Amino acid sequence: MNVLDLALNIGLACVTLALLMCGWRLFKGPHATDRILALDTLYMNAVALIVLLGIRWRTELLFEGALIVAMLGFASTVALARYLSRGDVVE
Repeated sequence: MNVLDLALNIGLACVTLALLMCGWRLFKGPHATDRILALDTLYMNAVALIVLLGIRWRTELLFEGALIVAMLGFASTVALARYLSRGDVVE
């Protein structure tokens, strides 16, 4: 086992733990703002997990998937925040 494999294993474990904690906050959050922040952090952690898996499996296709997840996550977080703050998404 080389150093890269060890670092990938530690990184995957940390990102998986972060995903679980964000999922907990998403379902258990006391306020809507806590849930929005947990959802945004969940998307960022999902992107990190996809990138780490792309490095581990040595495939470039997962990097494109990570980019799509990042764009959709950003757009959905902005839309949800606007809906909760103003009551509509498009003016």
